[in-house]
Amino acid sequence: MMLRHQFNAGAFDFEAGGRLDSMEVVFYTSSRPYRAGEKVIWINHALTANADPEDWWSEIVGEGKVIDPSRHFVVCVATLGSSYSECGPASINPATGRPWLLDFPKITIRDMVKVEILVRRHLGIESVDLLIGPSIGGFRAVEWTITEPEVIRNAVFLATESRITPYISAYNESQRMAIKADPTFFAAKDVNGGAEGLKCARSIGLISYRSYACYNDTQAEDDETLFAERSSSYQRYQGEKLVRRGFDAYSYWYLMYALDSMNPGRGRGGMKAALGRIKADCTLVAVETDNLFPVKSVRSFAGQIKRSRFFEIKSEYGHDGFLIESGQLSAILSPIIEKL
Repeated sequence: MMLRHQFNAGAFDFEAGGRLDSMEVVFYTSSRPYRAGEKVIWINHALTANADPEDWWSEIVGEGKVIDPSRHFVVCVATLGSSYSECGPASINPATGRPWLLDFPKITIRDMVKVEILVRRHLGIESVDLLIGPSIGGFRAVEWTITEPEVIRNAVFLATESRITPYISAYNESQRMAIKADPTFFAAKDVNGGAEGLKCARSIGLISYRSYACYNDTQAEDDETLFAERSSSYQRYQGEKLVRRGFDAYSYWYLMYALDSMNPGRGRGGMKAALGRIKADCTLVAVETDNLFPVKSVRSFAGQIKRSRFFEIKSEYGHDGFLIESGQLSAILSPIIEKL
């Protein structure tokens, strides 16, 4: 079992401008205090997940699972700007007593990693034995291995790449356009603004997470169908589900922009120089039907890192294969964890 924690990290300056005089950070750890020198496994969660990996990655994280919080010290931090954090557009602006909404500073991937580092120092952890990041969590993992090369010993970059691509940015903008089309979003009266736009944005995003084969296999119509409805109903359900579980349009909006900031070469002499700073042993994992992070691109990324290995997961589920193909992923992770 993992436990929720919260601490005040003090003042925080954002890369794109803006400052908070005080910042609350939420994170989960193994249900015991960190013992100096024990092995640390750090998980960076994906876009709309929370900081409790036993909740959204239950086949991978838990007692007796490949990542066992009772065996290693496991940490997961709520992403800066997420609806599940205590610091983002939905949190309270102390100057007004109301949610920040669109007045919150813009967030970058480097800001998110800065928060991870604050938590590491707060816990007294000097080195991370294994850093695992899927999707946007992988973006943060890549950035962190570059920012603190002496700290990260092993890293698994799962269904991710080294930099935002025009293809993903196009999806990000399409989702922002959907949110902007909801007039309640810019009215900005409370965190419920833009809910209908968020449902549409989630529907757009979901298409990018799944594959052609996945939709055709799971949403097929029967022989007497007049108007196809199953996949339509599924898209509506997924949009409504995200809103019902408390995710707000403002947090989603900010996270879309944060994705677009992923560029490790910025201010470091370019991508080659940035990736050359990585000292961790890196394992890169692609999903064969992932349209967001195709196998060819992830394999190429692996070739740009000094010490790297590449694996491909077989799946019809597209990008979401990293959440679903737990057997294949466990087989990749187990030998790495056994060697820590």
